[in-house]
Amino acid sequence: MTTHPEPAPRVVIADDQELVRTGFRMILTARGIDVVGEADNGAEAVAAARRLRPDVVLMDIRMPVMDGLQAARRILAQLPDCRVIMLTTFDLDQYVYAALAAGASGFLLKDVTPAHLAAAVRLVDTGDALLAPSITRRLVERFATGTPTAGPALAVPAVHRDLAALTPREREVLTLMGRGLSNSELAQKLTLSEATVKTHVARIFAKLSLRDRAQAVVLAYETGLVSPGESTDAADPMVS
Repeated sequence: MTTHPEPAPRVVIADDQELVRTGFRMILTARGIDVVGEADNGAEAVAAARRLRPDVVLMDIRMPVMDGLQAARRILAQLPDCRVIMLTTFDLDQYVYAALAAGASGFLLKDVTPAHLAAAVRLVDTGDALLAPSITRRLVERFATGTPTAGPALAVPAVHRDLAALTPREREVLTLMGRGLSNSELAQKLTLSEATVKTHVARIFAKLSLRDRAQAVVLAYETGLVSPGESTDAADPMVS
């Protein structure tokens, strides 16, 4: 039986610095990923996403005309199958938390290595979330708890969901996801097969209308399932 390779993700790069766009385009193209468009502000990013319907948008947070957060919200509302990865220079940018709450699949620092950039695009294209565990959880702990320095940028709808729909086991799985455990770590912790864990995770996403693991982490903090300081760092920068 012949197996066909997965089609390459189609990517739009949105960043107001041409050098960044060019560098990312070269990196991704060299690794077989199809860059179908570029944008130098948020409004152009939304227009490009509507026109080109990419699988993944690499979205800078701070851009003119419309910032990356507004652009991400509009794209995700209009194109639910699209995945957005936020790009930031700072590992504790308050806008990133708001983007995760809005449905972005994760974020990358702009000094990301070429191999990590390509792997991140391919990962979120499969439906997984990109989480840098130590950075993401530090960010969620800082902003999900209403830190005064968070500022008006975080006045966005939270990822509130009714947890009553979950079974006790599903609540346990969601709690451990919020602490940063991967599926393999969840399986070991709960003495379950990894396939069973994946089934639990899929049911949690379906019951709570979560896009991916990034929103699950935000929800775990915002509902109090996980409190700051409870998380356990994982070694792998990408959680599957």
